[in-house]
Amino acid sequence: MNKGELIDKLAAKTGLAKSKAGEVIDALFDVITTSLKKGDEVNLTGFGKFEVQKRKAREGRNPQTGQSIKIPARKVPRFKAGKSLKDAVK
Repeated sequence: MNKGELIDKLAAKTGLAKSKAGEVIDALFDVITTSLKKGDEVNLTGFGKFEVQKRKAREGRNPQTGQSIKIPARKVPRFKAGKSLKDAVK
């Protein structure tokens, strides 16, 4: 499912116009992104948890040349599914 299909399904389920459903989806993504940028977790009980994970700097290899390269430390977003979501997908 892509973003357009998600908007269509949300509009059909809630009775909102597609433009309003799109605004809701965009606002939700914006709130989650802003919270993660601040370092906060977003915990949606039963659905899952969005958090920022820190990766340490490490050494890797260029697969084409085999040469060692340094991979810098960075922060990456992580999603962990909640129990209700896991049970629903079984």
